[in-house]
Amino acid sequence: MNATDRTPADLLSSALAADPGRPLVTFYDDATGERVELSVATFANWVAKTANLLQDELSVEPGDRVSLLLPAHWQTAVWLLACASVGVVADVAGDPAAADVVVSGPEPRSLEAARACSGARIALALRPLGGRFVPGPPEGFVDYAVEVPGQGDRFVPYAPVDPEEPALIVAGREFSGAEVVERARAEASGLGLTGPGARILSGLPYDTWEGLSAGLYGPLASGGSVVLCRHLEQAGAGVVDQRIEAERVSATAR
Repeated sequence: MNATDRTPADLLSSALAADPGRPLVTFYDDATGERVELSVATFANWVAKTANLLQDELSVEPGDRVSLLLPAHWQTAVWLLACASVGVVADVAGDPAAADVVVSGPEPRSLEAARACSGARIALALRPLGGRFVPGPPEGFVDYAVEVPGQGDRFVPYAPVDPEEPALIVAGREFSGAEVVERARAEASGLGLTGPGARILSGLPYDTWEGLSAGLYGPLASGGSVVLCRHLEQAGAGVVDQRIEAERVSATAR
């Protein structure tokens, strides 16, 4: 975290410069048993590849809108930071018909809604380790897991990202990149993210500011990390307490 950071992408760059090897996002899916831990460096590499996909393959430009029809998931966090890196607006659960690009999870309802987008349609299988759709992606969609590995490991935007321009829409509210950073910083201590090394467990969905703050932006703005849990309601008795202890969690948002 750096006092001069003005966008979410700046926060990630500062985290990478400070300690690339520390955990940033640890993801659990209690419906499948999946656990994956991403260091700052690994997460940043996924962000760079996804940003290159957006900029070079999909030809998005600053100000374009990307509708994210995705759950709270580590790959969703990657997409949010990739959008911030390019300077496009990440519209969480936004109307695909109003978007230049739509990104959907594998759920039939989500895919059907995504077909309203007249631009590029990207589908994520959300399988462990970022796996592909088997035997192939839904008709009319590009498989993210097929397209992203070949993208460059370093990203440089064609145009500087303006921190005062719209960067995020969630629950109908629009935020500039600077507002995301400022609000995440201001709210971090209230979440229990009191400084570097703080670790929050979040079971909140990503379709509200509260979920995004606890599950991504707050940890990033404070030098902390997140244990992001999907389908937490399916965890057995005592599982959450055991996870809090095992992951050395210092705060929770559920």
